Amino acid sequence: MRATPPPKTYRVKSFGCQMNVYDGERMAELLADRGIVPAPEGEDADLVVLNTCHIREKAAEKVYSDIGRLRKADGSKPLIAVAGCVAQAEGEEIMARAPSVSMVVGPQAYHRLPEMLDKAVAGERTTDTDMPPIAKFDALPARRRAAPSAFLTVQEGCDKFCTYCVVPYTRGAEISRPFADLLAEAERLVAGGAREITLLGQNVNAWTGEDHKGRAIGLDGLIRELATLPDLARIRYTTSHPMDVTDGLIAAHGEIDKLMPFLHLPVQSGSDPILKAMNRSHDADGYLRLLERFRAARPDIALSGDFIVGFPGESEADFEATMQLVDAVGYAQAFSFKYSPRPGTPAATMADQVAPEVMDERLQRLQAALNRDQMAFNQASVGKTCPVLVERKGKKPGQLLGKSPWLQSVWFDSDVSIGEIVEVELAEAGPNSMAGRVRASATT
Repeated sequence: MRATPPPKTYRVKSFGCQMNVYDGERMAELLADRGIVPAPEGEDADLVVLNTCHIREKAAEKVYSDIGRLRKADGSKPLIAVAGCVAQAEGEEIMARAPSVSMVVGPQAYHRLPEMLDKAVAGERTTDTDMPPIAKFDALPARRRAAPSAFLTVQEGCDKFCTYCVVPYTRGAEISRPFADLLAEAERLVAGGAREITLLGQNVNAWTGEDHKGRAIGLDGLIRELATLPDLARIRYTTSHPMDVTDGLIAAHGEIDKLMPFLHLPVQSGSDPILKAMNRSHDADGYLRLLERFRAARPDIALSGDFIVGFPGESEADFEATMQLVDAVGYAQAFSFKYSPRPGTPAATMADQVAPEVMDERLQRLQAALNRDQMAFNQASVGKTCPVLVERKGKKPGQLLGKSPWLQSVWFDSDVSIGEIVEVELAEAGPNSMAGRVRASATT
């Protein structure tokens, strides 16, 4: 690889989960500290960072396809960095298969991206998939300007070892960021314009730490401390694991006004034998009882979940148990996927793999039920007046988009500013959004 001029512009393309979005933002900040600016929309970038997700089906092959399509208008290739979970899993294999890639960096090492870039400019190709437990956060630049709704990673990694999942191998063991660091970053986000912060983690409710008095606290304690920030209006968190739910976290939903009435709690299946084969550490009844406790604490809470259909050995009876659980809960939102084997995970070699056509048919039935319930939740919201955080402009002149407390996308016409919270009457329900009318009451 020959030396190349230092890049002047960059583009970070993040795939997958919200933690990847956070990581993409932090990599962009690292590059901005070097004086590299985002490429204007529609123009070629000198440096492209593909921030990959291994949860995607055939994720590695799609990365190589993305790499192959990267080309400037003059036919040349930009500098290419592959980051994220596929980078962690594939490592040197990416370098061997894709000569146009200059840098491969895992999700725990991206704080070293600037020095890798220096080597790339000098003509050296580098791979860094080390997994230091928390070092990257200490090396990242301070947060500055923030969107009205901002992400804050508080916990990384996973110790649960669900049999279908690669996260323990690509993100490492569970690690919690220190309380003081999180409070400082949250304060900077709020000072930079954030009105809402979503706390992120592979198992976010596994976060533990010590507060400024040295007392051991869990996620609910962190939320209570963040709620004291005067200019922070809203707090959310995702993604939770049922086995890490605490009494304090449930109580927080009934006691902290700034904690939004929304819970994303993946279940994956309604069948106990399948949950056991997945190593999920909970059963369907225990999951439903948890949801009952959340609803008792906050009756208007909106519920969300994740589902996998077609896990090895899933019978029609197992799938029907999932459908029964869906009917029992009435999800406001949910995500559903066909099982696809991930190399190196126990489920990939299990017997009784489900035929693709069976998975397709079951997924269609499941999504029809989930879509039905989401539409029903939205329709039940019509007529309510609620605070909406204005996040961005819509496609039409004068149109604005924001989120309700229940994480519904709401669009409405107004001349208020982005970042304001306005009282909006939810006037019309769609399958994926709500139309609203701004009331004459004051904004905040």
